[in-house]
Amino acid sequence: MEKIISGKVREVYQVSPDRLAIVTTDRVSAFDVILPTPIQDKGKVLNRLSSFWFHYTKDIVPNHMISEDLGQMPPELQGEEFQGRTILVKRLNMLPFEFIVRGYLFGSMWKAYQKEGAFCGAAFPAGMQMAQQLEEPIFTPSTKSSSGHDINVDFQAVADALGQEMAEKVRHIALALYKRCFDYAYQRGIIIADTKVEFGLDENGVLTLADEVFTPDSSRFWSRDAYRVGVSPESFDKQYLRDWLTANGLDGKEPGPQLPEDVVAKTRAKYLECQERLVPQA
Repeated sequence: MEKIISGKVREVYQVSPDRLAIVTTDRVSAFDVILPTPIQDKGKVLNRLSSFWFHYTKDIVPNHMISEDLGQMPPELQGEEFQGRTILVKRLNMLPFEFIVRGYLFGSMWKAYQKEGAFCGAAFPAGMQMAQQLEEPIFTPSTKSSSGHDINVDFQAVADALGQEMAEKVRHIALALYKRCFDYAYQRGIIIADTKVEFGLDENGVLTLADEVFTPDSSRFWSRDAYRVGVSPESFDKQYLRDWLTANGLDGKEPGPQLPEDVVAKTRAKYLECQERLVPQA
């Protein structure tokens, strides 16, 4: 068994020519820096949420998950330390984009709106406020970068790379996934402000959902009850950790700093609360 990827959070092993095992660790990154202090159980939360959403959305699009049963994993991955954080998946030919769906004016889109009134080819009315909900969610792809930052592109760039039919299919499915999961989470007190999804093609050329889906690492999760237009909303993700780094002048510093116990505890609590709200009997 060969480890083929060691990412910011995940370790990926080749089990066979057509199967991979993905282990989600407790590592945490912020501002593109992996921090030396893990967040206990974070990997299990991310894995549990992704698995839940894969099941919940499989009628919209097939996904790459085969099994969470450690008994189906290679012997090297059957130890207790892999329980709850390992999945067996199909190996796919991944599409060279990250597909971001945004339902609220925030983050890089808010910054672009303030300067230009537009983002990724989409124009917005004047007078909108930070964190305001959009009239309809929008599809804003970006290129994947192995080093440095991803680059936002417009829909035409995706169509040029994948063909018009495939690009339209990806956009339709990404928006359908967002709307389905947004409604579910909203009923449970969480606003999914935006999210990133990735797709690949299986051995038959079938479009397949992959990587992680609707987790606090791939999405902005806000408290529905605390949400107010015009202010930065309370988050259920690692925003608390980012804010601490920024306040201490440590954002983007390498090597990453050790995190204080209270920052670790509060960040862990946010991940666990997210799982408790979203996953039945988690």
